[in-house]
Amino acid sequence: MTLLSVNLNKIALLRNSRGRDFPNVLQFAARVIDLGVKGITVHPRPDERHITRQDVFDLSAFLRDQENVEFNIEGYPSPEFLELVFEANPAQCTLVPDEPGQLTSDHGWQVAEYNDLLVEVLGKIHSAGIRSSLFLDPSPKLVEEVAKVGANRIELYTEEFASAFGTQNETAIWQAYADTAVRATELGIGINAGHDLDLNNLAKFLEIPNILEVSIGHALIVECLEQGVESVIRQYLEITGI
Repeated sequence: MTLLSVNLNKIALLRNSRGRDFPNVLQFAARVIDLGVKGITVHPRPDERHITRQDVFDLSAFLRDQENVEFNIEGYPSPEFLELVFEANPAQCTLVPDEPGQLTSDHGWQVAEYNDLLVEVLGKIHSAGIRSSLFLDPSPKLVEEVAKVGANRIELYTEEFASAFGTQNETAIWQAYADTAVRATELGIGINAGHDLDLNNLAKFLEIPNILEVSIGHALIVECLEQGVESVIRQYLEITGI
């Protein structure tokens, strides 16, 4: 069984495009939770172009009253981001190596290069009682570096797999993710995944054992527009085994 965490960034982006509180982020979160979703993800960025600081606080308060629903906050570990995380107190904080103006996440951590920063930040996150995860490219060697800095989990950056899905390179690329997951399991590191996973490619990806969580936003929201929220959430929960 794999937890589905719905990323709400695109709902906030759509809302912000018209300057009104419509669609409402909290209402959409409540709707998917009512349909059986057990995780909510946001990636607030410094310019607040989609999820805002207030969204984070509102969701944090709302999710405290939801039974067995996890809140995951993603972002680059700037002082401002960490302050927000500690105030919101999510179940999980996923650290990503994004530049401030980056359109979307497009690579994982070079862990050894950022060793000192990650050790310091992860220590603070764990002291606050928050589970940690590092956004990571598929590489068993990188997982070994993750073990040295002490993160609880990795989130496999899955764009390469999504791009290769249905091509002659699919099997080889899938295997790279599988090998990375095996090494993480050997080292006692939990495994999450996300980025460009969708209803077409998710089942294949989840043939990899021990994937604890998938965070899906852009594709899921587009599929909801095409097929309807109830149908899409039902299909995802069938694939993830919930």
